[in-house]
Amino acid sequence: MAETYEVLALKYGTHANRSRADNFLMPDDHASPHPIDYFVWLIRNERRTILVDTGFSHAEAKERGRVLQHEPRDLLKHIGIEAETIDTVIVTHLHYDHAGTLEHFPAATFHLQEAEMAYATGRCMCDEILRRPFTAEHVCQMVRKVYSGRVRFHDGDGEIAPGITVHKVPGHSKGLQCVRVLTQSGWVVLASDATHLYENFERRHPFPIVVDIEAMLRSYDRLEALATSRRHIVPGHDPLVLKRYPPLDERTQGIVHRLDVPRTD
Repeated sequence: MAETYEVLALKYGTHANRSRADNFLMPDDHASPHPIDYFVWLIRNERRTILVDTGFSHAEAKERGRVLQHEPRDLLKHIGIEAETIDTVIVTHLHYDHAGTLEHFPAATFHLQEAEMAYATGRCMCDEILRRPFTAEHVCQMVRKVYSGRVRFHDGDGEIAPGITVHKVPGHSKGLQCVRVLTQSGWVVLASDATHLYENFERRHPFPIVVDIEAMLRSYDRLEALATSRRHIVPGHDPLVLKRYPPLDERTQGIVHRLDVPRTD
């Protein structure tokens, strides 16, 4: 029997020094400022606590010129969850901002698309432009977790738990997966980087870091088919998420917001 869940967006960092040229192919106004935020997501009910993605560390932020406001484990602790106790982590893809700090979750089994591991360790990584969003040490850490029996691979669609499924949505990366979650307000889709921003999928304006543009556009269609409505699709990096959904409580304004309730805009 399917279960319903609370879903939280946890903002751990930001990149303010961006323009529309950084976020859209062939933008209408390439020079206009257009910042992005960095999130991980938490899915929980009385029986389960599941993390989606693991963010990046202070060292990675310094290396890439990003602003890290909180390490994900610190945000989890802020809402009463110790990272060491989490036993299930879904990694949407292996880019640096989604698969860092893996070592902070020593009890976790990691769920990943088989195609993503093949991509991140295969011949495409011989080309600098394709390997740029990856950090080699993150990929190596995941390989070590494979050898220690702590990775569960999915090939397309897969069930994580009753009411939680993953679905391959390539384009931005070859093995990118979104997460579909049943909530009291319907099926919420955590799109991750299948759509960085609302505008990417709503106006069919693709993000410029892309392996396959046609696949990215078809993945927009898949997001819409999986969600109860377009309003139930949560993009991976849009600052509007924190404006459209309420905080968990008065302590978490701008840091931890609920996604399992109707949008407020």
